[in-house]
This record gives sequence, C-alpha cells and structure tokens, in this order.
Amino acid sequence: MIKSMTGFGRCEMADGNRKFTVEIKSVNHRYLDVNIKMPKKLNFFESAIRNLLKEYIERGKVDVFISYEDYTEDNFALKYNEDVAAQYLVYLQQMSEKFGIENDIRVSALSRYPEVFTMEEQNVDEKELWAGLERTIRSAAEQFVESRIAEGERLRSDLIEKLKGMLAYVDYIEERSPQMLQEYRQRLEEKVQELLGDKQIDDARIAMEVTIFADKICVDEETVRLRSHIQSTMDTLNAGGGMGRKLDFIAQEMNREANTILSKANDLKISDTGINLKTDIEKVREQIQNIE
Repeated sequence: MIKSMTGFGRCEMADGNRKFTVEIKSVNHRYLDVNIKMPKKLNFFESAIRNLLKEYIERGKVDVFISYEDYTEDNFALKYNEDVAAQYLVYLQQMSEKFGIENDIRVSALSRYPEVFTMEEQNVDEKELWAGLERTIRSAAEQFVESRIAEGERLRSDLIEKLKGMLAYVDYIEERSPQMLQEYRQRLEEKVQELLGDKQIDDARIAMEVTIFADKICVDEETVRLRSHIQSTMDTLNAGGGMGRKLDFIAQEMNREANTILSKANDLKISDTGINLKTDIEKVREQIQNIE
C-alpha cells in the first residue's frame, strides 16, 4: 500500500451544544508542512492538533480548515462595568461645570455608553471541547488517508507499467550491443578490403580494433545497475509504506545510468532507445514526487 501526497478529507460533527467542521487537503512537499486555520477560541489546541495529524501524515503541504459553532444559550453573560460608568459620570459632571450646561444624564443613556455593559464569553470545559474536536479531526483524517491510498494505488499501477516498459528498453540495449559489434567488424573489414584490395587482411589487427571499440561502447555495467534499480523500485512499490524519498533517490541513480548509456552510444538504434528510456525515467521521477 502506497499513499499519494495529494488528498482530501472532510467531516462535520454536531450535538446539541456545538458543531465542528474540519477539512484537510494536501499537495506535494518535501517535508510535512501543516497550515491550520481555525477560530481564535481553538488556538490553544494547535499543538495537540499538529501532534494528532502526525499520526496520519508523514509528508506533504497540508492545509487544515476548522470551523466551530456554539449553540449553548448560556455561552455569553452580561457584565456591568461599574468603574467605567463612574468615570463617565465624573467627566460628564466636569463638562457640566466647565461649560455651564445642565447635566441631564439618565441611567438609560449612561447604559448605552461603550463598555458600560459588555457581553463576556463564559469559560468552557476544555476537555469536553477537545473531545468533540478530536473526534471530528480523526474522522476527517481517516477520509483524507483513504483518498491518499486510493490515489496511491493508481500511481503504483501507472509506475509499474512504466517500469516494465523501461525493462523492455534495457533488454533491447543488451540484445543490440553484440549486434552492433558484429556490424562494426563487418564495416571495418569492408573498409580495409576497399583500401588494401587483394592484399591479406590482418585478422589480429581487426580483432584489436573491434576490442578497443567494444571497450569504448560497453554498457554492460550500466544496464546491470539500471535493471537492478528498476527491480528495486518495483519491489519498494509493492512493499508499501513511506517510500517517497527512497524512490526519488533511486530515480536519480537510474537517470545517471541512462545518461552514461547515451554518452557511450555509437549506434542510432541504441541512442533512440536510450532517449526513450530517459524520457520514461523523467516521467517516473515526476510521478514519484506525488508519493508520501
């Protein structure tokens, strides 16, 4: 089982007192980067939320959106600020004496002055609040992981097909290399025959030239390593678990071997195959970037 780094999960839970809504979505990222947007009232849960998400997510740029609604009627309480009211009265009396005007302030008017009466949010039970929030986050995270697994399986199938195609390219290069040497020897003999005419051809000299040429174009080590890297990638994909960083490293090694094969290629067919091989390796690397 492998997981994509692209995923989405959503959960909404409500009871008689409150409602939580949690949405989680993610895209590719080298490390785990969590960005949480939630009401200020829930800010003191941020550390707990991050630790909770680490149980479900290893890598990715993750955006978490949390909304909260409180239905309790006694959630707010009216508070009378006597000191504030007293200050207003003192300054109003000073104004009356300073400007010689009647101080006609009434209780109904004073009560409407700013901060004389305020609505204060009552303290809530943090354990009860966290219990509801945690349930909602876990449910959203489980959906999020399921979507990552589903996308990961699609990625795995696509990667396996590409890797099989790459093995076919390696098979062709290994089959073509001996043929290329035979063709080179034949061309060399024809060229020498053309130059020497009826004179005796030195077979030893021809063999030496072919050996030197073979040494320059030999890609046996590269194809063996490349085949090993491809098989290792397949095995890792089938094993499952967190593998994105490992696969990225293997893909870099495959690309290095393909570049070496292309640099040694002295044959159009091998060059074309090497280019196709390198193209598929790049496609695999792009896909691997989506794996957690």
